Amino acid sequence: MHWIALPLPPPHEEAMAWWALRFTPRVALADGGEAVLLELAACERLWGGREALRVQVLRAWTQAHEVPAPPIGEGPTALLALALLRQALAQRPPPRRIPQGLPLHTLTALRPHAPSLERMGCRTWGALRALPRAGVARRFGAQVLQVLDQAFGDAPEAHTWLELPDQFALSAELPALAESADTLLWAASRCLAALQGWLQARQQGALALELEWRHDLRRVDGVAIASTQALQVCTAQATQDTAHLRRLLSEHLARTALAAPVNRITLRLLESAPLAQCNASLLPSDTPEGGEALHQLLERLTARLGPAQVQAPVLRADHRPECMQQWQPAAEALGRGGDGPVPDAVLLPPWLLRPPRPLAVQGNRPCHHGPLRLLAGPQRFEAGWWSEEEEGAAQRDYFVAHNDTAGLLWVFRERQPPAPGQPHRWFLHGVFG
Repeated sequence: MHWIALPLPPPHEEAMAWWALRFTPRVALADGGEAVLLELAACERLWGGREALRVQVLRAWTQAHEVPAPPIGEGPTALLALALLRQALAQRPPPRRIPQGLPLHTLTALRPHAPSLERMGCRTWGALRALPRAGVARRFGAQVLQVLDQAFGDAPEAHTWLELPDQFALSAELPALAESADTLLWAASRCLAALQGWLQARQQGALALELEWRHDLRRVDGVAIASTQALQVCTAQATQDTAHLRRLLSEHLARTALAAPVNRITLRLLESAPLAQCNASLLPSDTPEGGEALHQLLERLTARLGPAQVQAPVLRADHRPECMQQWQPAAEALGRGGDGPVPDAVLLPPWLLRPPRPLAVQGNRPCHHGPLRLLAGPQRFEAGWWSEEEEGAAQRDYFVAHNDTAGLLWVFRERQPPAPGQPHRWFLHGVFG
């Protein structure tokens, strides 16, 4: 396992950690929101490795909180990562021996006992671990040993994983009364950052928002006023761009007069829609518009290298597996999606052998690293009479076969035996993942 611990700036609200759910579902808050913990071992390969994932996590944290990148803690356990984060926040270098050299106060469960242990000359995790376990449990409680074992990775840790609510509605108490639209917009920025994390984790885009604020006064100059006031903002297209949403809120608030000072705001998402992710370009570009479109790249490469050197796959309506795909010059393939509908390919394997490999036969059963057991089939193919390249029609019965050594295979037998009285010939044509 690999844990990363990041600080959570005050106020320690659960919503301010939603941004982390775009990287991994295993996100937890530590000690009432002091830090956010991410377990990333299962997701590293999907993000290009540990170093690339660390960079993206730090960038997302910076965007969510709009402050410079913080120190982090990393380790094989959550408690170790949290302890290293606390050392970094205190501007203390990590010890030479990790985790043995970490001070006791970096573990929350040890803080009440730290003065007593230090008077005994025990100041680090390693020194406490070296004491007799029975005596430590009798004097300080069994929980101290359990937490220490969890920090070293000798006992499992239990966490309450962070979960997104089905609907987004976030309220925030203002640190000071807001008497102008600019102050109200500044207070709504943190709610917008949490909204962006919710939208990214849900792969949704905002279409309509409502910002509601609560008045601190009930009467102004003797005139009764409503307890709350609200405005709605709609977008033409689904978006996760908080800068754009902030600009829209700013335009609407500039035309809205506050009836009284505001002490609390609530941001609600009224409508959202699935957000289609755009494919990134293959090449970067110096222009503000972004990279070069794929079809433009292919056209340019075709002109430079020649049509035969830049090819693209095209689907064909052919029942023979080896003929379902054909490579054609990209300039021709861009304007066509294939010759027609593709046959049902539910049982087709992702890897085909070219040409099919003959299999040994024992008792009319195919063998590949031992006898094969037929799981599904036959799936009959009888086609190819229209092709001038084929000598006669292809007549095959396909099966899904398996044994413990070879795994799942796609095999076929010829429907016509090579000679009367001889067994059918079997061939290996594909391998399932």
